[in-house]
Parts: sequence; structure tokens; C-alpha cells
Amino acid sequence: MASSFNAVLTHMPAPPGDGGEGEVVARTAVANAAAASFAALLEKLDYLDEAQVEQVRQAYRYADQAHLGQWRSSGEPYITHPIAVAALCASWKLDAQALMAALLHDAMEDCGITKADLVERFGAQVAELVDGLTKLDKLQFNTREENQAESFRKMLLAMARDVRVILIKLADRTHNMRTLSDMPRSKWRRIASETLEIYAPIAHRLGLNQTYRELQDLSFRHLHPWRYATLAKAVARSRSRSRDAVQKVQAEVDAAFARTGMPVRLAGREKTLFAIYEKMQLNHLSFAQVSDLYGFRVVVRSVLDCYTALGVLHQIYKPVPGKFKDHVAIPKLNGYQSLHTTLVGPAGLNVEFQVRTEEMHVVAEAGIAAHWLYKARAGEGDAAERMGTQWLQSLLDIQNETRDAAEFWDHVKVDLFPDAVYVFTPRSQILALPRGATVVDFAYAIHSDVGDRTVGALVNNEEVPLRTELKNGDVVEVRTVQGARPNPAWLGFVRTARARSKIRHYLKTLAQNESVGLGEKLLTQALRAEGIEQLPDPQEHAALWERLLRFTGSRNQAELMTDIGLGRRVAGIVAKRLALLLAEGGQRPDALLLSRERFGAHENLSQGSITLDGNESASVQYAPCCRPVPGDAIVGYLGRGEGLVVHHAQCAVAQKLQHKDAERFIAVDWADEPARVFETGITLTVSNGKGVLARVASVIAESEADIVRVEMDDAMATTELRFVIAVRDLAHLDAVLRNLRRTASVLRAARVLPQAAAGR
Repeated sequence: MASSFNAVLTHMPAPPGDGGEGEVVARTAVANAAAASFAALLEKLDYLDEAQVEQVRQAYRYADQAHLGQWRSSGEPYITHPIAVAALCASWKLDAQALMAALLHDAMEDCGITKADLVERFGAQVAELVDGLTKLDKLQFNTREENQAESFRKMLLAMARDVRVILIKLADRTHNMRTLSDMPRSKWRRIASETLEIYAPIAHRLGLNQTYRELQDLSFRHLHPWRYATLAKAVARSRSRSRDAVQKVQAEVDAAFARTGMPVRLAGREKTLFAIYEKMQLNHLSFAQVSDLYGFRVVVRSVLDCYTALGVLHQIYKPVPGKFKDHVAIPKLNGYQSLHTTLVGPAGLNVEFQVRTEEMHVVAEAGIAAHWLYKARAGEGDAAERMGTQWLQSLLDIQNETRDAAEFWDHVKVDLFPDAVYVFTPRSQILALPRGATVVDFAYAIHSDVGDRTVGALVNNEEVPLRTELKNGDVVEVRTVQGARPNPAWLGFVRTARARSKIRHYLKTLAQNESVGLGEKLLTQALRAEGIEQLPDPQEHAALWERLLRFTGSRNQAELMTDIGLGRRVAGIVAKRLALLLAEGGQRPDALLLSRERFGAHENLSQGSITLDGNESASVQYAPCCRPVPGDAIVGYLGRGEGLVVHHAQCAVAQKLQHKDAERFIAVDWADEPARVFETGITLTVSNGKGVLARVASVIAESEADIVRVEMDDAMATTELRFVIAVRDLAHLDAVLRNLRRTASVLRAARVLPQAAAGR
């Protein structure tokens, strides 16, 4: 305690004059010293034993010394902030280790103290908690957003391993928001927006509703100060006008429960300013049109009493139709349970009632923190702890599949809004999914293998598309086929982070596996150009491969082949090095093969060329600038990190690349029987008239081509239609164009190709 008091007196500026000003400064110094003392926290630690309190005291002294000479924007000693954070954690009855971490949470970031220092002084667990809370300011990122994403990835993963990390972090952010007015106004928007978009949803996702509401209101206050002040005045006036009606409701409800002999605890509640503002914005309402400003919580002894109390309330006042929700039988995603009903009270005043047990009330206000608040009571804390386990574990699963911080954060944000739909499996098991979730999300919620093999689904015994959004009460049955695999198009409509990360992980793995095969083909082809028939056997030539891997910097042969397949390394350069190593070992190039490959490869495609049938998936892309189809003359460009990109031989983009990057072009050819259809572009000029588009679409369909996309530009007498269609090959495309040219109202029909290519 002495160090804080001395620090205040040492660093407090001298009084500018005698009398009143000096007394104010002195009083401020004393107040600051009191706020910075351990006594400010001690009174909240009555649930800890003496040994634990002493541990917390040691952490306070260490933090106090570390922050000596540092000041908050308000002019208070910096140590007042860690004390306030620890006090909030103490209100949740967190253990001594969490309180120690709360006191030390800024020590590593602001005071130059290392994790090793904390391990030595306070143990590994406290150090891990503090490390999970520390931002990554020392690392260099390309953008502030990337820095932020990496910081939250680290925090959320630490949270998944130990939920106390996020509880301390939320306490830290809550105190920072309470004192945000002391910060420069230029920082308000950034900090308040971050709180509203990230921290408040995390609090809600973990069921800390009291913290969630406070963070929302504080963010609103600093994002829109004028709107906040205006709304606060309007609520104050409304409160004054409605005071008599609200008191009458409370008296009548108290009397009704007294007559039944049911013991209840009745507490009034008022809608938060942010909740009112959000409702006005979403529903385009004026303040006068917001009817449910006031409400009551009815806390009873048991679940059965919840439903009995609901009957008592409905006998006093009429319920508003459609305003009843049973979150007791079906809890929210974050574990929240209550019965909600809106009743028409005196003078037409709408009043919302929330009916819950004492245990439900603890979880509703403190969420996952209820584990510490009530862990001495059998069963209650365990249920609260289990509430957040599934989501926290899913963070670790997603991280295992997503190493990129921004992508990880993108996944997590999807699951931060627990507005849910509840659906059933055919065996009546209930699943909670985010609103907007589809059949594919449902399949991945059951198991990742089920999601990967999904080919169709029945919803309420009716066949539906996989992108169908699910509604409350739907019974969903998924059809799977062995050997089926995820479709990249699913990423366009799935809602849950689990489904998105599983699909992306599968596609990345698939692309990597295919890239290994493509890399082997490319290296073999390049090696043939050096006069070597095939790649040396890895077992017989282990030393040679080791030297080659050292040259390329690859960890193993698979990584080298992947890099070649994705265009990160040029096959020709690697082949030259490999040929040189083989020559050093005594293997000479075959002169006949050398001359045939080097001088005949471009005129007549050699055995080493890449054959394409459309089944190459992620490792081969067909360039959207020219959209080649089987029958076209084509070239292959090994893009850096993109794999093989196939262009029409006359494509202007490909021709420019050949001037700059000729060594990255390789020989490619079509297979005799392509395995799928290919997209290409056509443009039509048609006379304006009724039903023209329908006639054109009908001709394309009759020609056995599929329309992928259509755009149009209107002129006075004509319209230009631009289609992307799927055809089997060049002959099929010619047939479609011939049929279109014979159609009435079609003035011109041609294929779309870059300017350097000849039109058809």
C-alpha cells in the first residue's frame, strides 16, 4: 500500500497556488491513493481463504511496483485499472489465480516483464492466463486489422483452453469502457465499435448478459453521444409518466401470488437504451411506438413453479398474441433459460414478464461465470460450465484446420450471435443452429463425415435443395453417399463456422494432394527435357534427394512437389539441378530423348504433356478471361501459388504473360473424352420484343446447354444479351450458336473471347 500512496505524492504535480486549489489537489491525491490501495479490493475477497488472499496481495504488490510512475488518462495511478478489473472478477467469485492474472494482465505488455518472470514468481498457470491476455504489439503485421485478428485468435484459443482468460478480458474491457470518457474523443469510435462488434457478442455467447447489456449501453453512449442523451431524456420522461401504472402492476402481481401462497421474488427491469435504439432502427419505429419498455422478473423455486406462475400472470392480465417464448424447455444457445410473456397491463401498457428459477437467474446474468459463483451448490455450477464447453471446444477444432488468423476470426464471428433455430433429427434429437443455417450446416453439426458425404436431404419428409434455410421445428433427414465429397459452392451459403471450416479444410487438403501429383508430372516433364527418362527412386537415391531438398529449401519430397504443382517453384529450374546432381553421380542424359523433347515438344506434344479432362478439381483452373473449352488450342500457365491456369492459346492475357514469364508455360492438351461440361461466354444482339429472352433461353436449353449466368444492356431498338453457358466441347458450342442464329429476333450470336482471339 505504501508504494501507491508514495507514488501518488511523488508524481502528483505541485499545487498551483495556496488555499482552495491546493486543498483540491490534496484531496484528489488522497482519493487516488485510496483507489490504488489493496484495501479497495480486499473487501471483495471474503470468499477466499487467508493463504489465497495473501497470494493475491503478492500479485498486487508486484503489479503496483511494475506500474509505478504510469498514469491513466484520467490522472489516476495506472494500478487503479488492474484493481478495478480484479474487483469485477471477484464479483464473479473467480479463483485466486484468475484474480492474480487480472492484477498482472498489463504487466507483460506495458512494463517489460516476461512470461518467464511470471512463471518464476507466480507459477505457470498464472503466467499462461496473463500471456493469453497480452496483445501482440511486438509482431509486425501488414494492417491493423491483421494485428487485431491475430490478437483475438490468440485470446480465443487461450480462452478455449481456460475460460478464465475471456472473463478477465471482459472485465478489463468493461472497466475501460466505464472510463472511456477520460480518453481523447478521437479514440471513442474505434474502441466503442470494437466493443460493440466483438466483446459484447462474446459476452452474450457465453451468457454474461449483465456484462453484455452494460457493454452495449457504454458503446452506444460513446458512438452516438447525442442520440444517447436524447433517448435517455425520453426514457426519463416516459418513466415519470408510467410510474403509477408500473407500481400498480407490481402491487397487483404481488397480491395475486400472495393469494396462491407461492413464494416468489419480483424485481422490476427496464429495457436498456441500446436495446430501445436497436429496436427503433431495425423496425423503423419512433420512441412512442416502442411498447415494451418495462418488465418484471419473477424468480420462483422450481421449474414446475415457472409454469404455475405463468398461469397466475395470465389470469391477471391478457397476454399479447405471439409474444410467448418457452426458453425453459428449449434453452438458448448460450444456456439462457426463462419463460417470456408480454401482457397488457393498466392503461394499455405492455409489460414483459420473465419467469425463471434462482439457478436460471444466476446463469442468465453471469453465464459461464456461474460455475464459480455457485460451484459450491451441487449440479448448478457444473451445468453452467458445460453450457460454454461445446462452443469453446469448437474454437480449437477450427484452429486445427485454419492457421490464418483473419480466416479464423472470420469463422468465429459467424457464431457470435446466438439467435437460433431449433430443429430435430428423425430420432427426435434437438439441435440448436444459428438463424439462417442450412441443411449442410445441420449435416456438419451431426458429424463432419456426415457433412462431407451429404448429397441430399428431406425436411419434414419433403425433398429440398441443400441450400434450404431451416426453420424452427423442422425435422431434417440427411442422405449421404459413400465417396461423395464437399462442393466448393457450399461455402456460398453455409452459416456455421464449423461447416465453413470443415469444407475449407477438406478442399485445401484435396488441393494439396492433387498438387503433389501435378508437381510430379511437371517435374517429370521438365526432367525429360533434360534427357532423363524418369524421376530417380527416392529409396535408391536418398542422398541425392536430400541434396535437392537442401537446394530448394523444402522439408520433404511431398512439399517440393506441392510447391511445383502450385507454381511456387519452376519445374525447369528444379529439373536442371536434379540433372546436374545425377550427372555428378555418373548418370548421363539420353541424347535421343534430349533432342526429341527439346525440339519437338511444342510442335508435337510429347508424352510428358499434361492431359486435362476437367476432373482436376482445385489444382487446375480454367481462366475466366477466355473460358477455354475442349477443342480449343490451349496453353498452361503455372501461376505463383495458384496451380495450373489453362488459357485459350489466343487469349490476350496469356500472350502478355508469355512475354514476361515464358518459363512458366507448359504443354497441355485435352483428353479424348472430357469428364464434365465447361463454361464459356456468348453474346447475342436481339430485337426488342415480348418474350424474346424466353425464346432464346428455350433454344439454349433445347441445344442441351445450361445457362449459368445472364446479363443484358438495353438500347432503343435492340438488346445485348451476355450469357455464360456450359457446353461439352467446341462442336457443342458451334451447334448452340447455329441454333441461336436461326432464331427469330436474334440479329447476331458470337462467342466471347479476348481481343487477341478470333471470334467464332
